[in-house]
Amino acid sequence: MITYWHNPRCSKSRAGLALFEAKGLAPQVRLYLQDGPSLDELKALQAALGLSAIKMMRRGEKIFKELDLHEDSPEAELLDAMVAHPILIERPIAIKKDAIKGDEAVIGRPTEALEALI
Repeated sequence: MITYWHNPRCSKSRAGLALFEAKGLAPQVRLYLQDGPSLDELKALQAALGLSAIKMMRRGEKIFKELDLHEDSPEAELLDAMVAHPILIERPIAIKKDAIKGDEAVIGRPTEALEALI
């Protein structure tokens, strides 16, 4: 099963959802701005993505600057900021649960990156 962290206002997020639908897939949609992830969920996502916290973030968001975050901010501080302000999480994200291989995840930028989970 694929869970899709979606922001309907984002064109890339809408394009990713359309890609899944075109392939005949109906991912479980999570409106992550309304249903923000916990710290444990973000850490699990980070492990599945294999990325540092800063690479999971939208650094152009106003709140990123307001919180005085930067490339060298500690991982814990960046993760806490994403929990408190889910708008900072790069989107869209697809997560595929696999009991054998473990969770796999990709950030859908570009949209074609989502095909890795299909």
